[in-house]
Amino acid sequence: GGPEGGSGVIVLPCGAGKTIVGIGILALLQTEALILVTNTVALRQWKEELLDKTDLPADMIGEFSGEKKEIKPITVATYNILTYRKKRNEDFLHFDLFTSKNWGVIIYDEVHLLPAPVFRMTSEIQSKRRLGLTATLIREDGLEADVFSLIGPKKFDMPWKILEKSNWIAEALCTEIRIELPIHLRYGYSVARDREKFRIASENDHKVTIVKRILAHHRDSSVLIIGQYISQLESLAKLFGFPIITGSTPVNEREYLYADFKKGTIKTLVVSKVANFSIDLPDANVAIQISGTFGSRQEEAQRLGRILRPKKGENRAYFYTVITSNTVEEKFAHNRQLFLTEQGYVYIILNEEMFNERF
Repeated sequence: GGPEGGSGVIVLPCGAGKTIVGIGILALLQTEALILVTNTVALRQWKEELLDKTDLPADMIGEFSGEKKEIKPITVATYNILTYRKKRNEDFLHFDLFTSKNWGVIIYDEVHLLPAPVFRMTSEIQSKRRLGLTATLIREDGLEADVFSLIGPKKFDMPWKILEKSNWIAEALCTEIRIELPIHLRYGYSVARDREKFRIASENDHKVTIVKRILAHHRDSSVLIIGQYISQLESLAKLFGFPIITGSTPVNEREYLYADFKKGTIKTLVVSKVANFSIDLPDANVAIQISGTFGSRQEEAQRLGRILRPKKGENRAYFYTVITSNTVEEKFAHNRQLFLTEQGYVYIILNEEMFNERF
């Protein structure tokens, strides 16, 4: 607050233009800024948007990442590089980035992901303006209140459905498809520990049949197939001949694949949780979730968010979750959906028979 600006958090749905809001605030403040983002792909997207939406010359925008160590009037850095240290008991090598310049504002993109060490460092720079941007101020560790105490109060929170009704984000149709656990997996499931039970249910190989039917139903769409387990994703990508992006995919290769997907050269892309955040794929209009991180409400919302950018023509997106019924996966799926149902989204529940009738 105040004429000089204060600190706080802005909550906007995925696809609503949080980056543009951040750039607008930079234009208003006309000050040096440090922008913290989740990964290198997000970093490059911020740089592209800054060059496209402002008259800033390229030599005033710095990249501070694993590949480059530039400090410029506007510097974009990843959380990972700030929390990097050679050994667990050593100091963080790049924390002095916070104090290396008299930053007029520090922007925390996807602030709900703020790592604990950055939390601590932030508490030491109280004199700076701080802006947190997020779509889902949910932390499964329950530390949401810490974001407010260290960054500042929530200044603005836009309900998702209001933007949907105004066509600023796509209308999303959410469907949960429940399939049976195959007979050959039932004994192993019954004697497994809870964590193993979840993986057995999540990797149910019958999900492939459902994915195939959904793909046929949306044959002209731009589709993301999203999952938690790399072996499951690799197997599916190999079966269908689709490109895949995981944590081990080099940054340059990720950027090429994302660019080809945007151009329409690639129609279907298989992605792990590296695509949960800050990835701008405006034409993606179908997401098929085949596994997830237990009951994470945040992940569910972020994955839906990958397909919410406004579309040309029919402004509609389709979000499918395939789960194994009568298993721990079904229980976790219910918890995952809580944030979105609170926002007004409704999940259509289909068993296999109902799914086969419609698809």
